[in-house]
Amino acid sequence: MNGPGILWMLQVAAGLSMAGPMYIVGIELLRTGSPAVGVGFLALGTVALFFPSYLVRRIGGPRRWIRSLLGPSSEEEESTGQPERQG
Repeated sequence: MNGPGILWMLQVAAGLSMAGPMYIVGIELLRTGSPAVGVGFLALGTVALFFPSYLVRRIGGPRRWIRSLLGPSSEEEESTGQPERQG
């Protein structure tokens, strides 16, 4: 069984740390009688919850960063299992 990776856990922690206070404020505003602002804070909290995951999917993860640093020849070696021959 393969559990969630460390990067996924960091994304969730970052999302919850941003969204948690917004959810608390939104619920409190709904409770005290400002429904429009409360729903706005809940919607903003939902966006903040998923933003780190979206950002990592958009710019790529650590494997993609490492591949881009090593250059395109290492990707070709990885797919064939042999270094590319010149000439």
